[in-house]
Amino acid sequence: MKLRVLGCSGGIGSGEQTTAMLLDDDVLIDAGTGVGNLSLSEMIKIDHIFVTHAHLDHVAFIPFLVDTVGSIRNKPITVHAIQPTLDTLREHLFNWHLWPDFTKIPNDNFPYMRYEALTQGNTFFLEGRAITPLPAHHTVPTVGFQLDSGDVSLVFSGDTTTHDALWMAVNKIANLKYLIIETAFCNQKRDIAIRSRHFCPSLLAEELQKLERDVEIFITHMKPGEADVIMDELHQCMGQYNPRRLENNQLFEF
Repeated sequence: MKLRVLGCSGGIGSGEQTTAMLLDDDVLIDAGTGVGNLSLSEMIKIDHIFVTHAHLDHVAFIPFLVDTVGSIRNKPITVHAIQPTLDTLREHLFNWHLWPDFTKIPNDNFPYMRYEALTQGNTFFLEGRAITPLPAHHTVPTVGFQLDSGDVSLVFSGDTTTHDALWMAVNKIANLKYLIIETAFCNQKRDIAIRSRHFCPSLLAEELQKLERDVEIFITHMKPGEADVIMDELHQCMGQYNPRRLENNQLFEF
C-alpha cells in the first residue's frame, strides 16, 4: 500500500491544503482542498472516498471531484462514512440547493456517486487492503481509520481530542507502525482546543501516555501560521516520541 499526502493543514493559503490523502491510486482518505493537487487523469482513477467526518475541510472537494469526472467514468464513486456523516452530506451538501445530488445524476440506476455506510470497528476489505473505522471524539460524529496492508498498519486519527476508546483500539493493533494524529492549536489556545475538541501539544502529550505501541508519529491539521510553534511545543513536552510534521506529498509505503 502507498499513502500519499495531498493536504494536511488546518487551513489554506501559501501552499497549505486541507486534509486529503491518496491510498494507492484509487482511494481517497478524506477529500479536503488537497484533492485539487491531483491531475485529471489521477482523479478519474478514484473509485472510493473514505470520510472521517462531515466538516468542510475534509469534504469540500467531493462535489468538485464528482462533478469533474462523473461523466467520463464508467462507474460511480463510492463515498464511505458512518451513517451520521452520510446523512449530513445528503441533507446539507448534495441536496439540490448547495450542490446537485449526484446519487441521482444522470439517473437513479447509473449515478455518478453512491453512498456506503461504515460501522465503527467493522473492517472494510478492498482488494487486499483492510480499512477499519476507529473511535474518535470531535464536535460532530467522526471516526479515524486504520489502514492495514497485512504486514503493516497506519492509523489516521482524523479530527479528535481526548478519547480513551481510541487508544484502546490503537493498542490492539499488533502491526502498527505509523500514527498520523492531529494537533490543531498551540498551547496558548488550549481552551479553544478543548472547546472545539481538537488537540494542542499539552493535551496530546497527556493522551500519548495511554499509547502502548512503539510507533512513528506524524502531526497533522496544524493551523496555518502556528505550525512552527506547535512543533516546538510538541518537542518540549513529548520529545521522547520524536513527533514529526506531516508534509504535503509525503509518501508512506507499507
